Amino acid sequence: MKFFSRFLAEAEESKVADQARKKGLKSDGHGGWLDRGGKYVAKTEKGKLRFFGKRGPGEEGAPTVQSPKAAPPHSVFKKAPGPVQQMAKRRADDDLAGAPLQKKPEEEGEDKGDNPITIAFGRFNPPTIGHLKLLQAAEKAAAGGELKIYPSRTQDGKKNPLDPDMKVSYMKKLFPDFKDTIINDSEMKSIFDVLTTASDDGYKSVNIIVGADRQAEFENLATKYNGDLYDFENIRVISAGVRDSDAEGVEGMSASKMRKAVADDDFDAFKRGLPKGTKDADVQAVFDAVRTGMKVKKAKKDVEEEIDLWMVAPKLDPRGLRENYFKKKIFNVGDLVESLNTGLIGKIIRRGANYLISVTENNVMFKSWTHDLMEAKKVKEKKPDTRVGTVGYLKYAQSMVPGQGKKNFNIEEFINKYKLRK
Repeated sequence: MKFFSRFLAEAEESKVADQARKKGLKSDGHGGWLDRGGKYVAKTEKGKLRFFGKRGPGEEGAPTVQSPKAAPPHSVFKKAPGPVQQMAKRRADDDLAGAPLQKKPEEEGEDKGDNPITIAFGRFNPPTIGHLKLLQAAEKAAAGGELKIYPSRTQDGKKNPLDPDMKVSYMKKLFPDFKDTIINDSEMKSIFDVLTTASDDGYKSVNIIVGADRQAEFENLATKYNGDLYDFENIRVISAGVRDSDAEGVEGMSASKMRKAVADDDFDAFKRGLPKGTKDADVQAVFDAVRTGMKVKKAKKDVEEEIDLWMVAPKLDPRGLRENYFKKKIFNVGDLVESLNTGLIGKIIRRGANYLISVTENNVMFKSWTHDLMEAKKVKEKKPDTRVGTVGYLKYAQSMVPGQGKKNFNIEEFINKYKLRK
């Protein structure tokens, strides 16, 4: 029996020795193990390799044991130590614990959550010089930090004539200094989608850039659902400046005026709303794209096409909007509407004099002025063809891989993003 016990003990010792050698450790002949620098770092204890001061592979945490060859830490200095001596003492203490002096992993690089992300969410339909002012304000607020511009995803023939992909393409062409910060992501349909993504990415602070007329709305929504839909330590809603629809130039420019210019077939007015220096060919391209999206035919000479301005640009025809609202031709309780500012979609539960209160399917309540809303239609999603060899099968396969379930997934962007996190 003794022989068998001895056999087990020797087997355990052999196993520990093999483990230690694989780690580049050398035995001191008394159950202790030294690293390549001759430092006492581990010992054999109850048939296992125990490390001092740091976790060894597969160890849940070894107790800190003082090396028998080291002097007691309190005997290193007799006088009150100065800065250099304090550093030396810390090194000595670390040596005694068997661990090299180094920063903890979390201290090696700044957590990006400590730096705010700056975002702007808007329709940009079509892009204007007013939007350029917004982007410039966002860049100033970011102060060299992370900046992302998210164009909304809605497209219709009245208030949103450009489809998302086309809109992003024109934005990058008209605002070349911001082309790398303009994000084309089909998942970012509302401001809550943007905030949730930023929170999930580890950001703890966020700056939201909006026009002065939308600042109160965004402040109310963003702070109200903080802690429920996302989690930020600090949320700042920053105004990009006051907008005056009656003013000339940048302050008075709006997408509504641009859509009206297209409806009026006023190319020169449309051109004045785009950044200076835009080539006529590019102006014409955007003009034609907006006209096509609005389904407005090119007017013949001396023939004007009648356009319901309150539907295309409600802020420019408040009277027409008000009359149709009071007659209950639009925006009735139970109707599905979309906020043109935040992208939220919900059912109307209350009609005010000039505002509506709606609730999303996730029970998020939002209040909007009638001129900031549009009718929304619920789109029935078609079941994809998942037969082998089809695009539907490819998307299904991607959805099963972490990180590839999103639409417009870009593997290169994913890899680069991962590298930045490292």
